[in-house]
Amino acid sequence: MSKNPLNDLGSSLGDYLREQRQGAKLSLRQLSELAGVSNPYLSQIERGLKRPSAEILQQLAKGLEVSAESLYVRAGILDAEVAPPAESPDVRRAIAADPALSTRQKKTLLDIYESFVEDTPRQ
Repeated sequence: MSKNPLNDLGSSLGDYLREQRQGAKLSLRQLSELAGVSNPYLSQIERGLKRPSAEILQQLAKGLEVSAESLYVRAGILDAEVAPPAESPDVRRAIAADPALSTRQKKTLLDIYESFVEDTPRQ
């Protein structure tokens, strides 16, 4: 078993961020400046030592020019199978991006929202 409880989640997200950063030919420092995230914190995220908030993920997505949703899914904030198509309402995205909500609150709100959507007949 891993010593770091965030290891599975963090390494997946961290690896993805590193791949995106390297693909964009950006150094850690350059992405740090573009996203407004400290260089040491960004390094810790990439190494799976820190779990960033939705707000930080949004800033990183802008800096990398990737969709914030892809980072939310990698971070476990959104489930891949419930991530909304581009043309659907952005309720899930709004919940995931709200910096005033904790991760637990976001999950609870998403669960409640999903329960309503599942129970609503399609028109």
